[in-house]
Formats: sequence, C-alpha cells, structure tokens
Amino acid sequence: MLRVVVESAKGLPKKKLGLPDPVASVIFKDEKKKTKSIDSELNPVWNEVLEFDLKGVSLDSSSFVDVIVKDYETIGKDKFIGTTKISLRDLASGQMRSLPSKNVPLLNESGQSIGATIDVAIGYNPPANAAPNPNDPSGDATVDGGGVGGGGGEEGEAGGETSPDGGQSGSAGVPSSAGQPVGLRRRMTRGQSARRLVDKPQDFQVRVRIIEARQLSGNNIKPVVKVNVCGQTHRTRIKKGNNPFFDEMFFFNVHMLPSDLFDKHVSFRVYDSYSLRADSLMGEFKLDVGYAYDEPAHCVMRKWLLLNDPDDSSSGARGYLKVSLFVVGAGDEAPVEKRDSCDDQDDIESNLLLPAGVTLRWATLSLKVFRAEDVPQMDDTFVQTMKELFGGHGNKKNLVDPFLEARFAGKKLCTRIIEKNANPEWNQVLNLQAKFPSMCERVKLTVFDWDRLTGNDAIGTAYLNLAKIASSGGEIEANTGESEMGFLPVFGPCYVNLYGSPREFTGLPDPYDDLNYGKGEGAAYRGRVLVELSTKLEGKADKTVDDLHSDDILVVQKYQRRRKYSLCAVFHSASMLQEPGEPIQFEVSIGNYGNKLDATCKPLSSTTQYSCAVFDGNHYHYLPWVNTKPVVVVLSCWEDISHRLDSVNIILYIAHRLQSNLELFKVAISAKVSDNQLVEVWLKLLNQLVEDIENFPGPQLDGRPNLTALDLQIKKLRDGALANIRDGASRMRAEATEIRDTLPDLESWAQKLSLLAEEPQNSMPDVIIWMLRGEKRVAYSRIPAHQVLYSTYSEQACGRHCGKTQTVYLQYPMDKNKGKKVPVQVRVNMWLGLSANEKKFNSYTEGTFSVFAELYENQAQVFGKWGTTGLVGRHKFSDVTGRLKLKQEFFMPPRGWEWEADWFIDPERALLTEADAGHTDFMDEVYQNETRFPGGEWKAASEPFTDVNGEMSRNPAEFECPAGWTWGDKWTVDDNRAVDDQGWEYGVTIPPDDKPRSWVPAEKVYHIHRRRRLVRPRTRAAPPAGAPVQKRDQGDPEGWEFSSLIGWKFHRTERSSDTFRRRRWRRKMAPEERLGASAIFQLEGALGVDTEEKGSKADVTKMFGANTPTVSCSFDRSYMYHLRVYVYQAQNLASMDKDSFSDPYAHVSFLHVSKTTEKLKATLNPTWDQTLIFNDVEIFGDPQNVAQLPPDVVLEFFDNDQVGKDEPLGRSVCTPLVKLHPGMDQTPKLLWYPIIQKGQKAGEALLAAELILKDKSGETDLPLFPPKRAESLYMVPQGIRPVVQLTAVEILAWGLRNMKPYQLASVSSPSLVVECGGVRVESAVIKNMKKSPNFPSSVLFIKVLLPKEEMYTPPIVLKVIDHRPFGRKPVVGQCTITTLQQFRCDPYVITAEGAMSSKMALMASPSNHLAINMEEKRPLLEVQLEEKEKETVDWWSKFYASTGEHQKCGPYLKKGYDTLRVYDCELEDVPEFKGLTDFCSTFKLQRGKNENGDDDPSVVGELKGSFKVYPLPDDPGVAPPPRQFRELPESGPQECLVRIYVVRGVDLQPKDNNGRCDPYVKISLGKNTLDDRDHYLPNTTSPVFGRMFEMTCFLPQDKDLKISVYDYDLLSRDEKVGETVIDLENRFLSRYNSYCGLPQTYCISGINKWRDQLKPSEVLDNLARLKGLSKPRTEDNGTSLAFNGREYTLAEFEAHTEVHEHLGPARERLCLHVLREQGLVPEHVEARTLYSSFQPNLSQGQLQMWVDVFPKSIGPPGPPFDITPRKPKKYFLRAVVWNTTDVTLDETSVTGEHMSDIYVKGWMPGMEENKQKTDVHYRSLDGDGNFNWRFVFDFEYLPAEQLCLVSKKEQFWSLDKTEFRIPPKLIVQIWDNDKFSLDDYLGSLELDLRNLVAPAKSPEKCSLKMMDDLEVGAPHKLEAAKSLFAQQSVRGWWPCSIEQGGEKVLGGKVEMTLEIIGEELADEKPAGKGRDEPNMNPKLDPPKRPDTSFFWFTNPCKTMKFIVWKRFRCLFIVLILLTIVVLFLAILLYSLPNYISMKIVRPLQ
Repeated sequence: MLRVVVESAKGLPKKKLGLPDPVASVIFKDEKKKTKSIDSELNPVWNEVLEFDLKGVSLDSSSFVDVIVKDYETIGKDKFIGTTKISLRDLASGQMRSLPSKNVPLLNESGQSIGATIDVAIGYNPPANAAPNPNDPSGDATVDGGGVGGGGGEEGEAGGETSPDGGQSGSAGVPSSAGQPVGLRRRMTRGQSARRLVDKPQDFQVRVRIIEARQLSGNNIKPVVKVNVCGQTHRTRIKKGNNPFFDEMFFFNVHMLPSDLFDKHVSFRVYDSYSLRADSLMGEFKLDVGYAYDEPAHCVMRKWLLLNDPDDSSSGARGYLKVSLFVVGAGDEAPVEKRDSCDDQDDIESNLLLPAGVTLRWATLSLKVFRAEDVPQMDDTFVQTMKELFGGHGNKKNLVDPFLEARFAGKKLCTRIIEKNANPEWNQVLNLQAKFPSMCERVKLTVFDWDRLTGNDAIGTAYLNLAKIASSGGEIEANTGESEMGFLPVFGPCYVNLYGSPREFTGLPDPYDDLNYGKGEGAAYRGRVLVELSTKLEGKADKTVDDLHSDDILVVQKYQRRRKYSLCAVFHSASMLQEPGEPIQFEVSIGNYGNKLDATCKPLSSTTQYSCAVFDGNHYHYLPWVNTKPVVVVLSCWEDISHRLDSVNIILYIAHRLQSNLELFKVAISAKVSDNQLVEVWLKLLNQLVEDIENFPGPQLDGRPNLTALDLQIKKLRDGALANIRDGASRMRAEATEIRDTLPDLESWAQKLSLLAEEPQNSMPDVIIWMLRGEKRVAYSRIPAHQVLYSTYSEQACGRHCGKTQTVYLQYPMDKNKGKKVPVQVRVNMWLGLSANEKKFNSYTEGTFSVFAELYENQAQVFGKWGTTGLVGRHKFSDVTGRLKLKQEFFMPPRGWEWEADWFIDPERALLTEADAGHTDFMDEVYQNETRFPGGEWKAASEPFTDVNGEMSRNPAEFECPAGWTWGDKWTVDDNRAVDDQGWEYGVTIPPDDKPRSWVPAEKVYHIHRRRRLVRPRTRAAPPAGAPVQKRDQGDPEGWEFSSLIGWKFHRTERSSDTFRRRRWRRKMAPEERLGASAIFQLEGALGVDTEEKGSKADVTKMFGANTPTVSCSFDRSYMYHLRVYVYQAQNLASMDKDSFSDPYAHVSFLHVSKTTEKLKATLNPTWDQTLIFNDVEIFGDPQNVAQLPPDVVLEFFDNDQVGKDEPLGRSVCTPLVKLHPGMDQTPKLLWYPIIQKGQKAGEALLAAELILKDKSGETDLPLFPPKRAESLYMVPQGIRPVVQLTAVEILAWGLRNMKPYQLASVSSPSLVVECGGVRVESAVIKNMKKSPNFPSSVLFIKVLLPKEEMYTPPIVLKVIDHRPFGRKPVVGQCTITTLQQFRCDPYVITAEGAMSSKMALMASPSNHLAINMEEKRPLLEVQLEEKEKETVDWWSKFYASTGEHQKCGPYLKKGYDTLRVYDCELEDVPEFKGLTDFCSTFKLQRGKNENGDDDPSVVGELKGSFKVYPLPDDPGVAPPPRQFRELPESGPQECLVRIYVVRGVDLQPKDNNGRCDPYVKISLGKNTLDDRDHYLPNTTSPVFGRMFEMTCFLPQDKDLKISVYDYDLLSRDEKVGETVIDLENRFLSRYNSYCGLPQTYCISGINKWRDQLKPSEVLDNLARLKGLSKPRTEDNGTSLAFNGREYTLAEFEAHTEVHEHLGPARERLCLHVLREQGLVPEHVEARTLYSSFQPNLSQGQLQMWVDVFPKSIGPPGPPFDITPRKPKKYFLRAVVWNTTDVTLDETSVTGEHMSDIYVKGWMPGMEENKQKTDVHYRSLDGDGNFNWRFVFDFEYLPAEQLCLVSKKEQFWSLDKTEFRIPPKLIVQIWDNDKFSLDDYLGSLELDLRNLVAPAKSPEKCSLKMMDDLEVGAPHKLEAAKSLFAQQSVRGWWPCSIEQGGEKVLGGKVEMTLEIIGEELADEKPAGKGRDEPNMNPKLDPPKRPDTSFFWFTNPCKTMKFIVWKRFRCLFIVLILLTIVVLFLAILLYSLPNYISMKIVRPLQ
C-alpha cells in the first residue's frame, strides 16, 4: 500500500481575475487520484490521504509519483498551475518507510519553478510476500548519497523548514530538478572504514571515462572535456552539438601517499573549442579522489554530473556529463562496467551523482577568525639586536607577522597581516562559497608568517573536518520509524590548536617544516586560533573577506573565560635508552606552559633534573632515579570544556571495555573453545555493553559555560547513536542464533564508539613530553589532555590514565624510519585537573613529595690549589649548567611556601658517570703520547697520558682497582687496530690544534706525534649484574665532584688530571598552610635571580626555568619482584640476509633490566623455547597499582650479522601477568603478539610473561626453575608450553618450476628440504632440471610432535638446495607455510581426489577405443543450411547472449542454443575451483633481501606440491593410518596442443600521447613465440581481437603460457601494455577438467560443435574411475543413466529446452548433463588482468579469453571455434528535405521587408566531412522554403550494437584510421545565406535514428514540445519513439530550435522524408544527391518557389519587377503623372509668352 498525504501548498500565483481554486491530483503508474478543491486560496491546506493499492508488487527504484496542482473550473477543463515529480527510490530500497517532502518547488510545463511550493508525505508498506528486488539497480545508491549533509539551517534561517533527512529540499531556478528529498546518509565511518591503507607512497591509478554530455548550453558549439587529476590533464576529442557522445577513457598514474591523494580533486571542465574568448568554459564539476575511493568498489559508475558555472553561483545547470570514475590501488581489480540496454534513455534525474533535490545549493561557509595566541617567533632577531645596541628595547616575543589562510574545495581566502604580533587580533570573517552538499571534506586553516622578501612560512595547520561538524541525519530510529534531523556545518566559537615543528627559532632552514603544513604528526604546540564557522544556504555574501561586527566580538568574549589547571607528572622510570651521550632531562608542557625555552609564561618546575644514563649490563641504558623520582608541575589556564571531555571519556570508557571483551571473544573463537564457554564470553560482553550505556550517561549541557550550537547537536547525535547500539545489543542478545556471525556487528559498534568519541571542539592542547639531551630536543610524545584529566562528574568521566602510571614510548619528530628505534621508554604518572579540585590529587599520589632550592658551588685548581680564581666564564655559585649566576641570599621561597631547614651539601648522584656503571666486564684504557721534532728522537709528550679524545689522563701505574672489581690482566698494548707492530699510530699536528686530527699506521719523516693504546681488563666481583646502583658512601667526603674539563663529565673520586670541581647545595621548603601533595601546585615562578645582573644583556631564555625549585617524590619502600619471560617462538620474520633467512635473537627489556635470547641461525620462524629469568627487579610503589597497570615487557628482535651492525627486525610488546602472592594458581598463557616494524606488521611472536611479588622471607614460594637446555638456558616449562601430539606430515613434492639462477649459475641439480617442528627431511635430487623438472620420487613422510592447538602450530619451511661442484649446497630458495589448517585431513576417509588428476587418469587407461571420427559425412543440404545460419548467428551471438547484451545476439537465444559462463576474473580465482590447485599447489620460493633494500623479497621459483597432515595414534601397537598420496600419475613430459582464444581487451592502459594505444597480442609458450603484430588495432583501449592461436608444447617444462599485449609503434620500440601468465600444468592436472570447459549441450554440427577429444560418456567414465565409483550404466537407448547412486533421465534435463537439429545422440547428451552436475569447469570466457613490471600491482587492463589444452597422445581434438570479429554493414540514409516553414526571418531587405535566404545543411555526427547543403531559397518572406532536395549519407552500422562504425584519420598526419563507435544521429540545421558576410544560424534539429521522435503530420501540430518529451527521457513516454531501422521510412515535420537568453525557442520547422536502406536495396533503387541523376525513388521535381524567390544580383529584370515595381509602383505612377504635369507646365511656360505675344500682336491680323 502506498499512502500519499497531500498536506498544503504555499505561494500559488494569482490569476488575472481573482484567486485560484486549487485542487491537487496525484498520479502513480497511470492511476490518478484527486483532493477536494479549496475556494479562492493562494496557500491551500488539503491534509488529505490518497491511497494506491500496489497489487502485491513492490516498488522498484525508478518508481515516482507526479503531483499536479490545477485551478478547479466548474465548466470546462481545469487550468494547470504547476507540477512536481517525487522519486520513491528511498522507499523502494527499504531505507525508509516514510518520505516526508517539504517545500518541494512546483514547476511549469517547461520545467521552470513558478515560485510556489507544496508539502506532501508518502508512506509505504511493502507487500507481505515481496522480496527486495535483487536486480534493483539503485542498490545502495542513495544511502551513501554524497557529500556531507545537505540540510537544515539554524532555526529561523532563510532556509525555512528542512526535510528530516537533512536535505533542505528544493532548489531555486533549476529547471531540471524536481525537489525530491534525498536521503544523504553520510555514514559516520565514511573515510575511515574504507581507507585502511598503509601510509606510505604507493602506486595508484585514477581512471576516468567520459561517456557523453547532454543539454549543454549554447548554439552550434564544439564541446571538449578536460579532466585534471593531480596536475595531469587529459582532454577528449572535439565533438559537435549540444549532446555529444565521447566514450573516451583516461588513465592517471600517480605514486603518492594515500592521504595526499584522497585530498586531491578531480575536475571536469567542458569548454567550447570554437571560442577563444575567456568565456569558453561552459561548466565544471569537482570532487575529491577520496570521495570516489570511499564508494563501493572504489568507483563511481556511469553517473551524471551536473555542470555549473564556477563563477556564477546563481546560475542553474549548464548541462550534464556522464562519467565513470575508478580509483585503482595496488592489488585492486577494476570493476567491470555494465552498459545497460536502456542506458541511452536513462533518466538523468535518477542517476545524478548528487541527487537532484539538493544538487544546486550554493552555501556560504562563514569562518569568523577572531584572534590567535602563543604564535612562535618566526623572524630573525637581527633588527631587534640592532635596536638593543642603540639603546632601544628589543622584543623577541613578537618577531612574527601572522595571517590566516583558509582553504576549502580548491578556494582559498586570507585574513589581513598583522605585523610584529604574537597574539594577533584579526576579527574578520572569511566567506567561502561552495557547492553543498560538498564533495570536499576538510576546511584547512593554516597560519602563515608573512615575509616581505622570501616566501611566507607556515606556522601551523589545523583542519575542520566537515564530516565531524555536520550531520546529514537520516539515521532512522528503530522504534519510531522517524529519521533524525541533520545539521549543517557549524563550529565554535572555539580555539583550534596548531601543532608543528619545535618552537625554538633558528635562522637555519627548519628540517621539520613539513609538520607545519599538516603533513605528519606535529611535534610541538605552535599556538591556537579562535574561530567560529557557520553555514548559510543560498544567498551569496557581499564580500569574501569582511570585518566583524562589534557585537560578534563581544559575544565571543564569554568563550574566552579561563580557568586555572594544574598538571603534575611523576616520572617512575626511563629505560631503553640506546645512545646515552650527554645528560638527559624531560620537559612536560601543555600549550606554552612549561616550555623551558619559551619566555612568555612564568617559570615552572616543568623539567626533571639532568641525569646521566647508566648501562643495564646487557644492551640498553636507563636513568638511575632509584627511589627518588623526579616530579614536574605545570600550571596553565584554559577554557573549561569539561562538558565536552567528560562525554568523550565516558564513551571511551565504554569503548575500551567493549574492545577488551571483544579481544577475549576473538581469542576464544581462534582457540576453538566449547560453545558453552563461548556463549559465556559473548553474553558477558553484551550485558556489560548494555549496562555501561545505561549506567554511564553523558553530562547534561544545561547551564554549562562555553556551550556552542555544535555541542547541542553532537550531544543529540551521540545519545541517539548510543541508544541505537544499546537496542541493537539487546536485540542481538535475544535473537542471535550463530554467535560467531555477530563478530562483524560487534566490531562495527566498537568502531562507531571510537568515532563518536572524537571531539571536534577540543580546545585544550595536548600534553607534550620532550626528552632533551643536553640542550637539544631529541624525542617527544603527545598525550591528549583528556586522557589524564580529572573530572568531578563521575569516575568514568576521568581520563583513562588520570593518576595512573602509563608507559609512554617517545618518538623522533618526523621519524623517517617510523619507530624502527625507540628513543626512550618512560613510565609516568600524570594528573591534570582544575586548580579548584587540587585537593583531589592527594588521593592519587604515592610516595612523599619534597621540594628543594639548589645551587652549585664551583672551584678550579690553579697551581695545585682549589679556589675561584681559575673559573673562566663561570660564577662562584651557579645553576647546574654553570651559566646563571646565583647567590644563596637572593633565594626567596614562592608565595605560600617557607624554608624548612638551612642550606646543606647534598651531592647529586644521578649526574656522576662512572664509565663502568652497569657493566660486568670493563676495559680501562689510556693512550701513551710521544712527540719529536721532524726527523728527531721520540720523547714523552707534555701530556704523556690522555684519553681517546686527547684530554689529560692518569699514568697507568696510578690506576687503582675500584672496590668490587678484580683485575683480569696486566696493562697491554692494543695492537688489534690500524697500528704498526709496536702499537703506535702516527700523525701531524696542524695549528691551532695541539694534537693530530687523523692517524696512520706507517711512520714518515714528517710525523711529529705518535700514540698507542694501553688496555687492562677488569671484571666485577661478587654482586650480580643488575644490582642497585652503588651505595652513596663512596666519593668525596665534602661532597665535591670532579672533572678534568669544565663540562658534563663528573666523577666521584679525585684524579690527578682533574682541574675543576663543584658541589651541590640544597635547601628544603615546606608549604605554609596546606598539607598534602597538592601543595606542589603552589610552586609558580622562579626562586630568585641575581638582581645585580638585571642590567646586563643576559638572554631571557637562559634565565627562565634555570632556577625553579626541584620537586621529587621519594619512596621509602621498594618491592622486589621476580620476572619470567617465556619466549617460545616467532614466525614470518623479515629476511635480512642474502641467503633468504635471518639469524634472529631478541633483546627483552623490562624497566631497567634487559636480557638477550639465544641467537638462532638461518631461520624466519625461530623457536627459542626459552625462559628468561630476572631475579630481583626493584619496583617502587604500591603493588596493587603495579598489578593493575604493570610495566610492559618489550622485545626488540634483531638479525645477527657477522659483519656490520645487527639489523632490527621489529618490536613486540607484551603485558606480564602479575602475581601478588607466589601461590596464585593462575598460569600465563602463550599468545601471539604482533611484531611491528616501521608501523607495519612484520611477523608474530608467541610469548607470555609473569611478574611475581617476592615475600620478605625469601624465595621459597617461587615457582620451580624450568628445565635447562644448556648452561643458563632455561626452557619454557610444562603447563605453559603447548601440548603436543605425534603427527604425520605427508609431502607430495611434485617438481620445481622457473628457478632463477643463483650467483650467476643456473640451478641444475636441486633437492627439497622440508623442516617442521624441528624435524628435517630431504627429497631425492632432480638429475636434470631442463629435461624433467619433477622429483624422481614424489612422496616424503615425516613424524613430528606438533601442538594440538592450531594456534601454536609451527610453520612448514621449504628450502631448495642446489647440489653444486666441490660439495657446495647453497639454499637457492625458501618458502614458509604458516598455517597447516588447509592441509589437515582425516586419513581414514578414502578419497582418491588427491591421488590422480582427470587427464592423467585418462592417459593411464588403455587406449583401445580412442579412434574418434569427428568428420561424420553430412548431406550437402545441411552444410548449405549451416552456412546460411552463420550469417544470422555466430560465436559472438553466443558471447553476447551470455553477457546479457540480448540486443546484439540476434535470434540466437530463440533457437535454444547454449550460452557460456563469462567470469569477471581469472579461472583460478573462481572460488568453486579452488585455484585449480586440487592436485598440487604452487608455492612461491623466495630469496633474501633485495639489492635495493626493498622489504619485498624476490620470487625466485615455484614448487609444485601438496601436504597432508593427520594425527598418529599414541599407542605404537596400533597400525598407522593408510597413506594419502597413492597412485600418482606419470610425471614424465607430455606433448600437448594448446588453443588460445583471445576475445577482447577491456580498458587497456594507454601508451600513446593521445590517450590511446595500438594493441596487438604476443604469446610465448616455452621457447615458441607468436607475434600478431600485423593485426594490430589502431587507436583503441578496448580492442576486439577475436583471434585464435594454436601452439604445441611439452608439459611440465613449458607450463607457463605468457600472453602479452603490446602497443604498436612505427618508429620507436613497441611498448608492453601488460601481460598475464597461465599455469597450463595446473589446468592439465586439475580434477575440475579445466583443460577444456564443458558446453551446455552436445552438438555434432553448427557453431557449437563439440571440441573436446573425448565424448561426454568417456569423460564420465574417467571421472568415475578417478573418484573410485562404479562405471555409469545407461538404459532405455541412453535416455536414463545411473551414476554415483542416483538415477538421471534425459527428460528431466531437456524438459523445457528446445531440441534443435545440431544435437548429438541421446546417451552422449545425458552424460554431458550429468557431467555438468559434478562441479567441473563449464565452457567459459575468463577475464585475466594484465600487469606490467612498471607498476607491478596495478591492473593495466583486462583480456577476455580462454585456453584449451589437449594432450596429443589421446588423439586430435574437435574443430576450433571461429571468433573472428563481426563486420559492420553498409547502410544509406536518404533524407529528402521538402519544405521549411516558420523559419526566423533574420534579414531586412532594402525595401524594409523581413526575409531570409534559407538553406538547410545536414550531416551525421562523426562524418562531418560528408556535410551536405540544399540550394538556397532566396527571399523567403513568410519563413517558408521549398527545396525538394535529397541528402544521401552512407555509413557503416553494427546492427548488433546499434552503433555506427566510423573509420577516419584523426589528423592528416595520422598513420592509421581510428575506429569510432558513434550512435547514429542526423543533425539538420537551417541557415540564412549571406553573400558578403558570415551566414547566420537559424536553428538546428538532432534526431537519434535508433530512437526517432515521431514527426508531426502537419506544420501546425509541430512544436518544440515533441523534442522535450524525449529529452526528459521519462520511461512511460518512450512508446512514441521508434527506430528508423525498423520503420525504414518516415515523413513529416520536425521543429528546429535555437537558444536565446538561456531558453530554447523555435527557429523553424522542416519537412523531411527519412529513409534507411541496405547496400543491396541501394543498388536496386538508386537515387542521386540533391536533384542529380539518377533522380528517382522518389523523383524530385524542381521546387515550385514563388516568383519572389531569386537572387537580386543575377536577375535584374526580376529585381525590377518584384523589388522595384512591387514596392514603388504608386511612387512610379505619381512620378509619371508628375512628370507629365511638369512637362505640360514646362511646355506651357515655354510656349505661353510666344502665344501671349502672338495674342497681343496678332500678326496675322
């Protein structure tokens, strides 16, 4: 049932007299219903329900209703007011049950809006039994309809009401768009779900097909389309007319980051090539590449784009362009385009890329830019320094001239530049005009620093993602059935934070500059910008950039209210340091607060103390903080946005719990637990999800500060989405049947939750931790503030890491190696909260916080005395760096603090570096130096003993052995270096140096300096490695620490070479009133600086932060833990060595201890089976906290190299199981953890770890030590290691193929080694690879202990070893098979399937009945009939019948002939044929690392083989199960005949500059090559080859059939387009009979003649033998058959088919029918993708083809198919132009009459050179013209495809003619002839001959409306249109149109006869052009034109008669009369005097 509620209409137009009486009628499928009429009303309200019965048929996507409003008339016809059409596509697709359509514009007859709107609502109940239509072409079309939501303005906005799904329907002044409301449901996940691509540069191909354009504006135009992608532009050929047909394909190849590519635009522009003026651009359309990539199958298929004028936002549609767009990534298959038969008439409206209801909405994004703050210095200080020199005040803070640039959809706008201001106030609004809904996703905001001379520098970039700040609505509420409202993009007012490179300014180029452009993760905060975004639909802004109104500036004040926040971070450990070097400190900052190199904020205790790294005794270094943990405190002021961050944290809390339950669920599924356990896990997950959503609602927003419009909308969106998830979970809990199938839904919920938690208006900057080495920033980590934020709302609203210890891995900024190396791993506990809530911090703290002021006392040694005199450049008292002068008396405690004790000496231990710290073995070294004058004697140097850097050291005799160490040997000379035999090395000193820079081992006369290295080893005595750092009782009693130079390297005990010493003084502070840890938040500001120095030019940045108090947290109690790490195995590691393997080992690191596993040799799947035991690990802090968030165990895997550095293989992180009581009975479970290398997975490791708290009492309760495998090598203990079972692995090693040479020698005698679970077996050696590449004995067998759980199964490793001379056996290739699941079998189920292949079984059978005589003699009549039949049906008929293109296949299907299967992929990829590897699989053999260091190892060969894995009985007495591989076929070579049928190419990659290629096929098989270069097809990318090639070969040697497509070039080398390789051996051996597909019927004649060597009955016999079944029995003369226990009859197969004369005997037919039931390969055409080495993973097009393989030993095969392409037929179009009428009168004659000299011009598109004109009908005064003129056009036509085939040279210099397929059309134009100027164009007519507009019988009935009906393309009006090919001849009147002012108007009417005849008829009924001979069929008489029709120049008499006399005859008569009168008077006057005088004189009288 369809219900239409007609609600109301608004703004109907008035009548001339009075008001209308409106009545509405609704038409659906020719059924019409009306409402009542309402008297005299312009805004009628009907509110009537009209119901339509659907009669049990469901709606389809093309359904629509017409709503017509008329003026009711009592008498006569109702007058039409307006109409609209509403598409029911959304109802049909089941997306919606009701479709409310508001404000739909009413249109007049010609499709223009009349300014009135109507409101209707449509409800739909689908019929009970109707299934959704599977063939419905709309599919999901509108669900992902397009850009971000189109709808809903703010309330009270000009837009008026909005439709519920966000499309503000209707469109002003758009003729084409009926305002249907379109569901623009932008899925929340769009962009995330589809784009899971590795973020590294890779190959992509964007393919664009321009199909056709329609309704382009303009007269007599020549359009051309230009497509631009990523800076590459391609253009189509130039066409003529307003509806050109292009059908051209363009390929754009790019190599770039996916993220960059998806932001690029594809722009389509249509130009008029005639016009050279600026206005030649007729229309354009832009969309993001990412938009297309996110569509299903990454493509936009045959969609219409609506073109419009980019400069004029008010203009309507400028035409439509139909395109297909594909984005093909590596490994993607381009989808096949299906051309529908109704494609030509398709309705533009229903197939627009952007649905019409919301298409043409111009929107203005108003971006208000208020101000920015904290912008870093960007300019040089040179000018400032000059100012300072001359006494001015320099201000470095403001060295920046910022402005903001906003970019959206290719447009950019900038604010004004504010010079020298780090906190600029712009207060401007930027109005970005854009089409809405937009195809572009992000508004990019970049703040630049303006530079007068050089280019502007980017300061930072932020993005506003429209998908996150707008919603299209339309997600339907499940219970109410209503869809929610969408909202337009809106944002703020809110600060947007900018991140980029570190803030410190240097004059040098910034290496991290890219970060400031938004590429990569910004490493530092670079300021923030306050912006607000709102969107207005329609309406254009007056100015693009305008100043803000003062009210706006006042309103935004309230959004800037700041509150104080306190951040505290306690650093628990810093480990995994790999480059110790200078001392290290950490800095914590949030925004600018805490940045120690920034002087804009108060000094804070934001950095830890410097400390030097200590070696951990194994591999890493760590910072020895022991029980005194450094604390940093940062106070900052930000807006209070807790209402946003609370919601985020609550949703993240729910998501986190769902995610961890989901992981458990996945592990349970992969571990194959019992169903009951699985249900338990699943129910817990769902119950917890439902409870969480119910129990933890987000905070209410009422009364919160900083509320924005977006907050309210997001709150609504989140609440709705959470309710949906909750209801879905409840429903799933109640209804789900198969639990495993619910996983995708659960994962999508988890993903949706994480998307909901994204907060666009997060104005609080991230917390950034920097590691500084010395003064240099090294590595950083960004932690979002909400993760550590404390909330008073609820516990769940607190951040996940708030007050908890978390592990943070720092990273290098812009790390090219993507985390290959970890700079440092930090355990840190952070708490961030409002200062008002500081007290709450106390409950989160552990340990005791203490605060000290500190300074250093410095002394130098001069002449043996310590004092202050030798302190060059140092102060007596200074800070730790020695640069800042301090005095004890200047220290003032901060406000709220007081001194607790006096100054005391407290040496800092963490800075003292003893070189041997952490080492168990150490080598003391000292260099002995000697000098001489050139040529003199060597003497001891002035500094006889130095260290390696030349700094003074002690005499070896003075070295004492430190406590706890023992000497290992005496001092010896190290001669294991580049030295001479006594260990000396020589050098020359070049002043000013006093030591040589470089050394050489050979002495020369000019050397004046030499040295040698003395070494002495020592080893640590009793205490074990990793013991706590030495006790503090060592060192100087007065607390001094010493150094030989003023620098960092200090040591505890004085040495003779020391020249400098210092000691630390500290003074403790205590808070005045408040107690508790939160007192530390009062520490703000420095403690005091030497005031005398103020006047000096001390650099501010050096002073800042140097003197803040130091805060530390000391733990009085430490706990000892025992850690065990179980490293069992790893798999799929990367191969790093040339021999295809790696030598892996792992460093296992935990806090400050690390150990290394055993180093294994040559394996990518190492099994270490090792337990690493860390005995006493000291951890400070509450064990409960450690149990909740234990520190990570980090494993770094390396490849051990003999030479050079060990290469990293990746890193894995595992969380240990914590046992607080050793007796806990939990055991850790081994799990696979991913190994990550450069951000990608590079293998997996099977690990577990447990951390056990030790009792004070001792170690009695610890678990037993596991068994040892070697000295100090413990194995993984029972209970943790996998349970194993004795398993048999049978290996079918069939042979090796395509082995590439190894070390330049070919692989000649290989054997195969199989390793699995520590067991190894080797095959026999292949004697001669060239003769027979198969193994002599094929089956190998091993017994091995394999884990019972599939999850733990080790891989099978295959190695191929070549046996070379001299006993060398190199590994020449290897392959790892990771999962054995596919090879597991039950050994007792006897299947012979693996044993024999079909074809081989055949060869093994006796060959007595194989004489097949296919050439049965047939009567001559039959042969003749067959020839006749071939004219109407051919192989192509069969092909087109199979692809569904029925209009091309003629009567083929009616005859009941077979079709074939057309696969759109390779046969190997068809799932039911299992890759044709059923007999044996092909394993790719690989070899090590590539030379170029690429990660992808190269494939060096293939192994053919298979495996069977099955358990063996544990009891040795039980007989083992039967072997699986038996009765193997003969493995010797076979000679075969191969037929290759190449049908056609699809979308080949163009190779010529014109975007085309000239393809031909080249085939190589073994050593034979067939080159089809002579038959190349010029200028095409979709060639129809239609070629069959026959070759012979020997299998298996020549198994690879390589089919290449080349591009023909006359002068240069032919380029390869791509190639595909078919493994013929697999086809030959497969039991799916893939050597020759089975047809549907057995024909012995005709075009489908049987082509196999064996008849169907023989094939069936072989199949029975192969499967071990009895032979099939036939009865009843072969009409019934028993096979495999089932009876078949011929009747059941052929009941509904037509039996034709070509069929063979009944028995064979029945056998064939039975065979087709057995799942064998049918007769088929496969589509093989072509690849090239140039872009190895990108498709270069496809070949449709198939291959037949026939072994010669069986006999000759049947005849091949003839697949030669069809030839076009020649037709003639005869168009007789009889008359014209109503032609526009364009000229004014001399005599003032309107007239035209009419002639008619005609041509067929594509054949413009055959243009024909009539003669001229001169001086038509009434618009009538008479011609009787014949046009004759001959053209080649493909009736099957209904296209003309035009062959012509594109340019005169082209070599070949290009073939174009063009729809047959006739274009007729009327012109006005001008002799002395250009002719004037009066109108044109375009007729499609396949779809002809029926002509009018008389000129009166002929109007433009005839043409409009067709152009709208409405399906129900198509009956009128007929094909001229069917009608043959038609006569009548057609209208010609011309465009004036954007409207089409009548330019004249033309009467014609159109006739199409074939070539034979043309000879029988000849006719000449014009009125030439032969003038017949019909005979054309000269036209009877009126006498007035002539040309004045050539007909002077007629000119006199018709122009002069006709016009001026009255004038002539008057003139004659006047002349007579004048003559009379003249004669009178002449004769009068004479007469008078005669009268007077009377002489005669």
